[in-house]
Amino acid sequence: MLIQTVALRDVKCFAYHGFYAEEQVLGTQFLVSIEVKFRPEGDTENLQHTVNYEVLNTIIQDTMKRTQQLLETVVHDMLEQVKVAFPFLLNIIVGIKKLHPPMPGQIDHSFVQLEYTA
Repeated sequence: MLIQTVALRDVKCFAYHGFYAEEQVLGTQFLVSIEVKFRPEGDTENLQHTVNYEVLNTIIQDTMKRTQQLLETVVHDMLEQVKVAFPFLLNIIVGIKKLHPPMPGQIDHSFVQLEYTA
């Protein structure tokens, strides 16, 4: 059995997600990744038989525009949209990195990930 993976990794977005009010005013950079797996069927040159990563990018861009307090909410919203767009998926992983979160110390990023398996 063949399993195909389609992914977008580290899509850079500027957004205003954060628990604290100043995060929702100042905003910061985020890196978003979505990886999906499915059984390929049919013509490999037919976009209807695969996952169009332009659709994944649209989901990322649209979701990142809607400010949320918690990254958990952001990744959950993206995952649910991917499930609706591509109901044949076996596995979906959505992750988001918040670059240089505003707290003491030199922190490269915080990270939240959610995984769905059919």
